[in-house]
Amino acid sequence: MLALVIGSLTLFTIGALLVKFATADGDFTLLFKGRAKRERVEGKVVWITGASRGIGEVLAGQFACLGAKLILSARNVAELERVKIETIGKYPGTNIEILPLDLASGEEALKDAVKKAESLFSASGVDYMVHNAAFERPKRKALDETEEGIQATFNTNVLGTITLTKLLAPFMLKRGGGHFIVMSSAAGKCPAPGQAIYSASKHALNGYFHTLRSELYPEGIKVTVVCPGPIETSITSGAGSSASGSSERRVSSERCAELTIVAATHDLKEAWISYQPVLLVMYLVQYMPTIGFWFMDKIGGNRLEAAKRNGDTYSWKLFFGEKKKTA
Repeated sequence: MLALVIGSLTLFTIGALLVKFATADGDFTLLFKGRAKRERVEGKVVWITGASRGIGEVLAGQFACLGAKLILSARNVAELERVKIETIGKYPGTNIEILPLDLASGEEALKDAVKKAESLFSASGVDYMVHNAAFERPKRKALDETEEGIQATFNTNVLGTITLTKLLAPFMLKRGGGHFIVMSSAAGKCPAPGQAIYSASKHALNGYFHTLRSELYPEGIKVTVVCPGPIETSITSGAGSSASGSSERRVSSERCAELTIVAATHDLKEAWISYQPVLLVMYLVQYMPTIGFWFMDKIGGNRLEAAKRNGDTYSWKLFFGEKKKTA
């Protein structure tokens, strides 16, 4: 009888976990952390790049809601001003400064930006650096990428981001602490057919920042690498999303920002944010790489074809391919 009860409870637990996994929008460690810790953010200075739209804009609002002081950066000054006005309208009393920034502008320009950011709030330097800005090109075959596209992607996603970190970190070290939040991508963990250069840039970020954390953690520097899958940004950015008109299921920008702040305030080293099947692929590649890479090899060509049709590039159907229409 006891064995039957234990067996039933075991099956029930396994079933509940499978249902939870099937409907999850993030990895289990992240989802079990609960809410963001307000006390870790309130009164702190948070610098966000790519803050003029999309996830960056939503992150600004959610950090403001938690009582943070904000530095908003992007190339589009008019959009930054809009985000500032709307954020203060929702959260009166929020301290927000605008700092125009182009990550591809070179080391000297970035050095000037860091000095200015460190001085924008009296007696307070940057506590959280949110690396959100990124450059992404339309999906195409790896061998079709141009030198111009490769350079544009790496100049922003990798070189500019790393240089900004290298220039800011000494200020954090002098104060005895700081936190880098890196908006990477599921493409930085798994193969991403049609996005080879973007994927390569995110893999580079993951390698750099995980290594940086290992080197500087004893000196008070924390790093949280966030790897979102497909995210819906059209509502918040005011621009058309690549998912417009398709059946792709995407995590909302609001939920992505919420989970990002949860991950950071709970000191997670890495967090994954996505629905299925992307989340499953990330788990497979991480823990059973042979199976994970086999799965991606099966869908690679089909994903490129779906991208050409502006179809669903995150569907289970990619594994089986399209049935040929009979005449």
